[in-house]
Amino acid sequence: MSIFSAKQRMGLAAAIMAASIFLSRFMGLIRDKVISYFHGATIESDIYFASFVVPDFLNYLLAGGYFSITLIPLLAARFEKDEQDGWRFFSAVTSWITLSAALLTGVAWIAAPQLAVIAAPGFDAASSARLAYFLRIILPAQVFFLAGSCFTAMLYMRRQFAVPALTPLIYNACIIGGGLLGIRSGMEGFCWGVLAGAALGSFALPFWAVRSGGLRLFAVLRHKGVRTFALLALPLMIGQSVVVLDEQFVRIFGSIAGEGAVSLLNYARRIMLVPVGVVAQAAGVASYPFLASLAASGDEQRFTDTLGSALRNTMLVIIPVSVWMIVAAEPTMRLIFQQGSFTALQTAASAPLLMVMLAAVPLWGVQQVVGRAFYARQDTVTPAVVGTVATLCGLPAYWLLAKYEGAFGGAIGVAIAGCLSVALYTVILSSVWARRYGGGVFSTMSLSALRVVSACLPAAVAGWWAMGVASGSLLVLFKQPVHPLWDAFAELAASGLAFGIVFLVAAHFVAPEANRMLGSIVKRILRR
Repeated sequence: MSIFSAKQRMGLAAAIMAASIFLSRFMGLIRDKVISYFHGATIESDIYFASFVVPDFLNYLLAGGYFSITLIPLLAARFEKDEQDGWRFFSAVTSWITLSAALLTGVAWIAAPQLAVIAAPGFDAASSARLAYFLRIILPAQVFFLAGSCFTAMLYMRRQFAVPALTPLIYNACIIGGGLLGIRSGMEGFCWGVLAGAALGSFALPFWAVRSGGLRLFAVLRHKGVRTFALLALPLMIGQSVVVLDEQFVRIFGSIAGEGAVSLLNYARRIMLVPVGVVAQAAGVASYPFLASLAASGDEQRFTDTLGSALRNTMLVIIPVSVWMIVAAEPTMRLIFQQGSFTALQTAASAPLLMVMLAAVPLWGVQQVVGRAFYARQDTVTPAVVGTVATLCGLPAYWLLAKYEGAFGGAIGVAIAGCLSVALYTVILSSVWARRYGGGVFSTMSLSALRVVSACLPAAVAGWWAMGVASGSLLVLFKQPVHPLWDAFAELAASGLAFGIVFLVAAHFVAPEANRMLGSIVKRILRR
């Protein structure tokens, strides 16, 4: 049995998804590095990033990011009772999703010029026209994304995580390849890469994997389970969470903040998403099938224990990673992006944006896990309602801070608004869970988080001091300023080493559970 068709346990599943997300984020950084090298933070790169606003909204409108969450419990129940009925249900859902995606995409393709003005209200007429052109290239990719999500849900139900782990890697590789091949046409090549990546990685690969493990499709649109699926998905379609829309708000309101703001915000956000994806998203994705199974069996104690463990372990890892990345924000942006058209001034402008965004990363970790706990109980209404409320409350902050001309306005104001909105969403969602099911999981998580923060404080001071020492040592050694990239690399290495040593020592006294968990992770990696 190959790894593509084998079932994985929760620990291995989490490791596979973490590796996939890490590699995907890394390839995303390479993609953005190519963009920043050739285009920096310019109106052309702003237009490219803004061209995802409308396609992504279509994806959200059809709950594309939540197909796996809504389909997994329903598919599992159908296949457990009657495999034939399960395939008919799967066929009906896939047919409806594909038809709906094609219809909405067609309408948006026709209305691209009008939608471009809405997606980027700060652009001039020429920029809006080019944005409409980019939109018409990227929009058809949503049909492949949404249809492919159905096959990915089937793989998750089978607990086969290897192929879904490859999907984003192929997608990003196609974008990079398309951009390099079409570099003379500006950002247009990247747009064609998006379309190719969606077709190959997001649709063709999951389809092949499901077909290899047994696939039976029926030409059917009617099935009684479709109504149940629609009722579960409807709240996700109507209610839009700020954690999903934040990327689009960055693009929409960034266009108001001035030329280059959209690009700078996107570059910083790309770095921020690395710890969110590798730690928080991986924990949420890997724990969800197990939470769903425990919820279905009615084993409340094991459900609570699993949720508490996922939250606690997420905090033990994501807090120190976030604190160190805040300390090392400037050399990180310099090392990754400062080349070609991306100047030192743009590095200096993007570093504060990254620091602000990283401050909210632990909150992203909590909502990723708690949100899936609601979904595991087949409750899609509560996260949708809470997310919509937080989004509506956050919109004025995005608008006001984007237009504000003070120190906390413009691009950094957009970043601050995003942090405040995510914080509001996480607090409300967690409060609702605690009121309904008890707050025990949060009390243990909060205690562990406080212990880890106390260990991070001296580590952050050590990391900051080490950066200055490393930079000064290179100056003394070479008797002249070294290349900014080598200086950034030295600062990152020194700060990371100093932070890690001081953190481990401090955690030994105040947060020993963090050291135990990190040790177990290292042992599992070495053992495998």
